[in-house]
Amino acid sequence: MAALRAGIAVGPDNCPQWIREAVRAGGATIVESRLATGLIWSDAYDSAGLERELAESPNIRWIQLPFAGSENFMHLVNADRIWTSGKGVYSEPVAELVMGFLIGGLRHVFGYSRTNHWSGEFGRSLHNGHITIIGGGGIATALLRQLKPFNCHVTVVRNNVQSMPGAELVVTPDRLAETLRGADAVVIALALTPDNIGIIGRAELELMQSHAWLINVGRGRHVDTNDLVWALRNDSIGGAALDVTDPEPLPDGHPLWKLSNCVITPHIGNTAEMVPPMLSERITANVVCYLAGEPLVGLLNRERGY
Repeated sequence: MAALRAGIAVGPDNCPQWIREAVRAGGATIVESRLATGLIWSDAYDSAGLERELAESPNIRWIQLPFAGSENFMHLVNADRIWTSGKGVYSEPVAELVMGFLIGGLRHVFGYSRTNHWSGEFGRSLHNGHITIIGGGGIATALLRQLKPFNCHVTVVRNNVQSMPGAELVVTPDRLAETLRGADAVVIALALTPDNIGIIGRAELELMQSHAWLINVGRGRHVDTNDLVWALRNDSIGGAALDVTDPEPLPDGHPLWKLSNCVITPHIGNTAEMVPPMLSERITANVVCYLAGEPLVGLLNRERGY
């Protein structure tokens, strides 16, 4: 079995060279899919291609996906194979982007950048602020560390309540409403599942304070876009900083582009430059564990949806 395990396939055909090097660094030989028991899949959107590959390669027992968000592939995940993703790989740079959004929004840096005259004084300090993080995974964990010097009062909303260093309170989603009322900023940082599509809509936005910022680095479909446009136009909230949108890419001329209290980045929580070194480390580590028959990192759970 050890000899068979040593053969790992990569796909699709345009899989970048750095992924191949990461596989070899883990001690595996790259072979054709039909001869492999493991497959490193590099295309975050081509689920149909992966499905075909698996149908033609019945010996594959482990599949490594490239990104933390694996909603495009969850319909393929089953107990017959081991599935791993990039969960946790990109947490630090995404949390870093959130910090930029928090300061840029709360301190009114974004607002000042859009004026062409000497304006009045605006903004609130992040220090001692009240922050709600929706999602308790790697991004939340990294963000809690990065928020520590600011002495923020942080509440985390997650499915499974457990202690998280840096969080004053951890609650389940049924208590989301109470965490929105006193927050200076609400950060969405969770995987997309059928249960949390539209988790932020008009009802939730109306609960937020008029100065509060909504920050989304999860998925665009977590927020009802039409309701967000309404909230921003009516100053129901202070503003929104979005690295993800629904639809995505956001079309030219969309109302969100025209709102001065909305900042949009093109899904760059982790960039093409950042991905290779971070994902390579995960791939190599999981190849080493796979060859040794040890538990892998970033396991996917079909029931949870991530």
